[in-house]
Amino acid sequence: MAAADSLPRSGPATGVKPGLILAFLCLGQFMVFLDVSIVNLALPSIQDGLDMSDVSLNYIVTAYSTVLGGFLLLSGRLADTFGRRRLLMTGFVVFAVASLTSGLAQNAAMLITSRGFQGLGSSMIAPAALSILTNTFPEGAERNKALGVWGSLAGIASIVGVMLGGVLADGPGWEWIFWINVPIGLGVVLLAPRILPESKSDAPRQRFDFAGAGTLTAGLLLLIFTLGEAINVGWGTARTIGSLIGVAVLLIAFLVIETKVEAPMMPLRIFRLKTMRVANFSAILVFGTFGALFFFASLFMQQAFGYSPMKAGFAYVPLALAVAVGAGVASGMITKMAARPVLAVGLTLTTAGLLILWRTGAGSSYPTHLLPAFVLLGLGCGMVFVTLQIAAFVGIPDEEAGIGAGLINTSQEAGGALGLAVIATIAYNGLEEKLSKTGGDPVKIHDIQATANHHAFLAAAILCFSALLVALFFMPKGANSMSSAHAHGNGDAEVAGKPEAAGVEK
Repeated sequence: MAAADSLPRSGPATGVKPGLILAFLCLGQFMVFLDVSIVNLALPSIQDGLDMSDVSLNYIVTAYSTVLGGFLLLSGRLADTFGRRRLLMTGFVVFAVASLTSGLAQNAAMLITSRGFQGLGSSMIAPAALSILTNTFPEGAERNKALGVWGSLAGIASIVGVMLGGVLADGPGWEWIFWINVPIGLGVVLLAPRILPESKSDAPRQRFDFAGAGTLTAGLLLLIFTLGEAINVGWGTARTIGSLIGVAVLLIAFLVIETKVEAPMMPLRIFRLKTMRVANFSAILVFGTFGALFFFASLFMQQAFGYSPMKAGFAYVPLALAVAVGAGVASGMITKMAARPVLAVGLTLTTAGLLILWRTGAGSSYPTHLLPAFVLLGLGCGMVFVTLQIAAFVGIPDEEAGIGAGLINTSQEAGGALGLAVIATIAYNGLEEKLSKTGGDPVKIHDIQATANHHAFLAAAILCFSALLVALFFMPKGANSMSSAHAHGNGDAEVAGKPEAAGVEK
């Protein structure tokens, strides 16, 4: 049997209720996703204030997401080893200080560096918070409901971030999109010892796998950065190809190291968990779809419909509400059936929403086209996100919850970067040449931009349909496939410390 955590699930000696723990953890989740999108509408104000070039402006976004994605797995392992609450608090301190320096930035270099440290803080917060949640709520109905709340916040926070960024940039100034994090982050650090339980692996402390941690983190950082840059420099350039070769070398070196060391940073046996394995692969495809969706939908509303950035932000409100509804529906359904049908319904709704956007012309109205598409997309996003979060922890013992949390978060970040890079390449193929032939005719420019966005929505729909096929053909279909008992009695048993019970998961 998997070893128990070092402290009780429900909290420290104060006997804090799990509901309060969940609310507290959700605040961290909300801040992480909020800061992914809050800078988008404030970029023009930042550019004017710091006299930044268009190229450096892009790094305000990518510095955060690259460091966040690159350090998630390392942070998950550190949480298991040194304490999840401790790492969460450390992350909030780093995040708050970096937010302060971001608002005080006097030039591009200072802001981009501070954004990178914001991403580092977020990379500690996300897996630590998620692993505390899974240790607080036992596998089953309680955890599913908690992850339903957790999952709904991802979509809502991203959309609130877009709207809040515009409001603050137009009001007190762009600096406040960063400074608003400072009192919240420090307040969390002060309250965390009173509310959150501390937990970590009960396994004897062994020498930390620095070689594995270094090669994996470097590989992920290089991968996510390369995918983001491929949009600008092209896939066929020596820079992109050389970087991808470097990624392959680093990741292969990591796998070799993990087979040799006594206490690997990521025990490779964890990939014997079929439900978890399929959930993470599906997350790469799904979040590739979502990453492209929000990028191109924002452009589409402004280019094809003539929306202002603020109006485009508020047009997302129904989508955010639908995410919350979809997450609630999924958390209820998953207690009664396997992951596969719930995931299939969510992916079908998402694909349908993308196909509606694909067929939406500039003369269409918001109520008849954008609103139905956004409702379907929101419902699908909520259902898929929650189901994948739950499936990613099936069979993972409590003392390795940080690894599970780091892995699913990394799949999401890498998938988002990969999806946007590939779909943007498809959408923008030959775009510059076509625009150069318009002679500056605004009607022709408008049509070319609309066509590029339509290509993006179709490509995203195909990617989402691919995720649907993966779910239908590879996700376990048994009625008990979402229970730890099922996992431990089949192919997942060895991971939980029961090699004698291992079999083949169906």
